[in-house]
Amino acid sequence: MITYGQQSMFEEQDEPQGHAVRSSVPAVSALETSFPAAVISAAGERESWRKEVHRPATHTHKWWAQRLGSVFRGILASAVASDEAEAISNYSGSLRLPGVVVCDPFAGSGTTLAEAAKLGATVVGRDINPVATLVQRQALAEWDRDKLAAAFKRVESKVRKEIDDLHRDKNGLPVLYYFWVALAPCRQCPSDAPEVELFSRYVFSQHAYPKKHPQARATCPHCHAVVTVNVVEDSELTCQDCGRTSSLTGPVNRATMTCRAGHQTKIIDALGDELPGLRMYAKQVLAGDGSRRYEPIDDFDLELYTAARQRLEEKRDILVLPDGFLEHGNNTRQAMRWNYKRWDQYFNARQLYSLGLLGAAIRDLNASPEREALAALFSGVLEFNNLFCSFKGEGTGAVRHMFSNHVLKPERTPLEAHPWGTPASSGSFSTLYQSRIIRALEYKQNPHDLVPDQSGQLGRQFGLSEELGRTLGDAEGFAQGATTAYLSTGSSASFDLPDASVDLVITDPPFMDNVHYSELADFFHAWLRKIQPFEGYPVGRPSTRHPEEVQSKDPEEFGNAIAAVWKECARLLKPHGLLAFTFHQAKVSGWRELVRAIESAGLVITAVQPVKAEMSTSTIKSAAADPSNLDSIVICRLPGHGIQLPETVEAAVNRATAGLRECQEVSVKVGFADVESVVRGSVLALHTIPGNDMSIDALVRAADHEVIKAAVTLGVRSNRVVAESPS
Repeated sequence: MITYGQQSMFEEQDEPQGHAVRSSVPAVSALETSFPAAVISAAGERESWRKEVHRPATHTHKWWAQRLGSVFRGILASAVASDEAEAISNYSGSLRLPGVVVCDPFAGSGTTLAEAAKLGATVVGRDINPVATLVQRQALAEWDRDKLAAAFKRVESKVRKEIDDLHRDKNGLPVLYYFWVALAPCRQCPSDAPEVELFSRYVFSQHAYPKKHPQARATCPHCHAVVTVNVVEDSELTCQDCGRTSSLTGPVNRATMTCRAGHQTKIIDALGDELPGLRMYAKQVLAGDGSRRYEPIDDFDLELYTAARQRLEEKRDILVLPDGFLEHGNNTRQAMRWNYKRWDQYFNARQLYSLGLLGAAIRDLNASPEREALAALFSGVLEFNNLFCSFKGEGTGAVRHMFSNHVLKPERTPLEAHPWGTPASSGSFSTLYQSRIIRALEYKQNPHDLVPDQSGQLGRQFGLSEELGRTLGDAEGFAQGATTAYLSTGSSASFDLPDASVDLVITDPPFMDNVHYSELADFFHAWLRKIQPFEGYPVGRPSTRHPEEVQSKDPEEFGNAIAAVWKECARLLKPHGLLAFTFHQAKVSGWRELVRAIESAGLVITAVQPVKAEMSTSTIKSAAADPSNLDSIVICRLPGHGIQLPETVEAAVNRATAGLRECQEVSVKVGFADVESVVRGSVLALHTIPGNDMSIDALVRAADHEVIKAAVTLGVRSNRVVAESPS
């Protein structure tokens, strides 16, 4: 049994395990017949808690649903193994795949590409979104440490002093954070009535563990003095400056505000067709002794902000500033209802000026992989420096970034951070340079992996993988064998590659009705198109949205879009090749359309394996009725593969249940949604087998019946249904 709970994530092993070289895919792989789900899921469970530490090369910039490197290393290791023992040996040892071509048509943040490159394979990545391509390029590009440091210093010399000067108090001390509150007018009051400050609580800073550290800071609703309160005991505050006592509860309850006259109004209605106003009310100052002080806003702060606004107007023409408009979509709807229509409205004047200076300094660097790395870093800083960020509090990273809920959610109490930062800052250019770029550089030069030792204990081991540093080539170089890394942006329904040129297609496609990545990525694109981080970046496109995106709530549209990609993958695969992808879908319609798409592409599903997915405590998952913790690995081949496949529903379910039980045996939690997804996928896979005589609808009914039985067998209960064994 693999044990991992007691191991330090920084523990290392000294001696690499066995070296293996594979240059082809076996006729029957362990990925199909004997996937080591327990070993891989245990490593994935450990990695999921600190993905950016265990796989920093693919975490230099925000991308959504970033997959686990350990899992994709396991998929690759098993795809070229003949049995479970060889798969585990490949995963835990110094496997090399010279000449093996690995393609990812939904390359995202580049997890597949990085793991395959670490094994010495030739990699081909494609994504329809150019921001994703930028992230992939950082994962694979070779950086020179000295050139990187020189580029950083050049940028610093151009912008740091001016940015620092705009983030200081009247005594010249650095201001780490400014606290703002949104304002809305009461439409029932006279036009000269004060606007409502949209606080739900007047406590603006407390510790992450308030029972242990109850002292917190609140703002007086009358004079905005900073008041110390006890959040465990106090329900009111008494201001020492104005002498007034007030409730800690603010005027906003959910989506409704109450003005001082007692009128209740929905905030959306109060705003009408105007943006919310903004008022700065407090700041956090870094004192000379390293301590932090909370202070109210004074005249110096207001004058400094006015100066930043004036500089923005005077120097607008030489700055890098975002342009473009939000488009209607699932993830932009809420922001647009608050009247955020342009991307520059996501920032206040000081943020636009400071970030505009920083972007211009990077834009003006000479083209190089190091310039591109700093451009990606700059784009990542935007996530922590805008009006949709908030304060997390003491005892944790201070800035709650804008994508913490995977949507563009307006913030009623925004936090303005110092964009260049100090060693005490969170989410700044200087701190993220160390935690993202330098950490990624060191990892790429000396990669490490989470693997079990001979006693089954998981630990970090160096020396198993090749360095991550490739010269990125083009399609012509790939066709001539002159490049081992080819990345491109565009629809994966059409590759500029020869037929039968790929050994393995390993990917993580979008799920039906999931986060619409392009709607969120446009936030970064609005700035990046002014910098052009790499040659070919689509600077002329106002949006990263694309008509061929595999992303739709409509099952038929989703099915048609993904079928076109699978058909292209079938063209690219060599006769012995293998396609494997991770998938999790709660809705049966998503599985139905996926299976139909695979069948229409002329592919056969040879296995469905469960494996650990992303961190089970994520906000999105924990909010679900039945949170998911596992993905299904769907493995496909071209017809004529000769693999013995399950011929009955019972055989398919038995195989699925066995894989799920393996995960349980290493303490990887299996929820009802996991049983639902893996069993459904295994049963519906029968539809792709030549000679199958069950309709897709009959298989759906059988799968729904078998899910309940499998859940009872595995001892898994659901919050949506009572899992009782059918008669």
